[in-house]
Amino acid sequence: MTLLTLSEQQQVAEAIDRVERETDAELVTVLAEQADDYRYIPLLWAGLIALVVPGAALFFTTALSAWQLLLVQWATFIVLALAFRLPSLTTRLIPRQVRHWRACNLARRQFIECNLHHTEGGTGILIFVSEAERYVEILVDRGIASRIDNGAWEAIVANFTERVHDGQVLEGFLGCIEACGSLLKQHLPVTQVRNQLPNRLVMI
Repeated sequence: MTLLTLSEQQQVAEAIDRVERETDAELVTVLAEQADDYRYIPLLWAGLIALVVPGAALFFTTALSAWQLLLVQWATFIVLALAFRLPSLTTRLIPRQVRHWRACNLARRQFIECNLHHTEGGTGILIFVSEAERYVEILVDRGIASRIDNGAWEAIVANFTERVHDGQVLEGFLGCIEACGSLLKQHLPVTQVRNQLPNRLVMI
């Protein structure tokens, strides 16, 4: 995970504060290391490959006994189950749709847990990043959704996702917050000073 230092986290908090001084939106940012531990993935792939190994071994040679084939199968399962636990390998074994589905679910849970659905006027907005999945999503409550079309966030998300892929998480957050602020100031300008939710970066 790209750990953000305290000073970098403070930069994110200050960027949020600048946006909230000029708009009625309540903005929360969340950075997750990964959306799931995917513990079942190494075992699943190791098991599938181990099932194929005896048949493949018999195809190339008949010199192995049933007991030897069983040992080869067990050894294959154990070695691959351990090897596939390496984060760099585990991520490659997970289909993109599965990774994004898990990250999407976590984003929605965070929206609820951060109380973004209880803001005055329904003006909560979540900027969510799951780094392992290279996933970025912006979720807004009804007060913002009624004024800004969902398609307006797509370019912001795409740019942030590219930054995350390049390991530029801080730059991505700052650029995303600024872009969201520009959009929110047009459609949801400040009418009263309020700060219902913490401005800090939530790291999970």
